[in-house]
Amino acid sequence: MSLLTILRYPDPRLHKVAKKVSVFDTRLKRLAEDMAETMYDAPGVGLAASQVDVHEQVIVIDTSDTRSDLRVFVNPELLWTSDERIIYDEGCLSVPGIYDGVERPARVRARAFDVDGKMFEVEADGLLAVCIQHEMDHLKGKVFVDYLSPLKRNRIKARMLKEERELQREKKRAS
Repeated sequence: MSLLTILRYPDPRLHKVAKKVSVFDTRLKRLAEDMAETMYDAPGVGLAASQVDVHEQVIVIDTSDTRSDLRVFVNPELLWTSDERIIYDEGCLSVPGIYDGVERPARVRARAFDVDGKMFEVEADGLLAVCIQHEMDHLKGKVFVDYLSPLKRNRIKARMLKEERELQREKKRAS
């Protein structure tokens, strides 16, 4: 397994729409394993393949406190969302250090495939429901800051660009 590089907002590749997975093979299993390792190392509770510049419909999620409940969703789709809505303070591995409230359906039912191509369904609420929706947004080329006001989004973009410039300066100094 190996750590993958997580794209940082406002990288335009985060806005690419992911394609459906059609081949369930060892490459897909390796991708899911590498994504899980990257997510745990970051640390985070979810990661979409789009965030590591692989534009295929694959997400990994583990919302457990013990990091022992890894879920892999291939070609996920929402079958149902509740009318009830919640506002959850969301963060994102592609937008490190930024958290803000996003309103979403409180409960969802999703269908996906596992890495072996076996279909499954899951009903979720709370953090898992938020995480499923958040990661599925990535597959559609959407980042959680897209839900925020243009003012907030522009401030976050400016902050991320400034941090990126500072990281590049530090790398130059170190070499």
